[in-house]
Amino acid sequence: MSYDDTTYTDLRDDEVPQHPWRHPLNIGHLVMGLAFLGLVAIWALVVTDVVADDDVRWLLPVPWVLAGGAGLVATALAARRSAAS
Repeated sequence: MSYDDTTYTDLRDDEVPQHPWRHPLNIGHLVMGLAFLGLVAIWALVVTDVVADDDVRWLLPVPWVLAGGAGLVATALAARRSAAS
């Protein structure tokens, strides 16, 4: 059964096909991608001398904390969405 010729009235809720361009969120990839982008941003700030070398010591944990927080939010939203289904 293809996506285009499906009538939704004939399907149960668990049989409704997903859109072909959507895929489930991988929270681990999200967290590591955000952490990587944060570390690249810190590297760019250090290289361009916007941030002094002494400030890197407290600046490096920031991407990990923010990425972890985003992972917690994504996990909570995914759990809420699956509980509502």
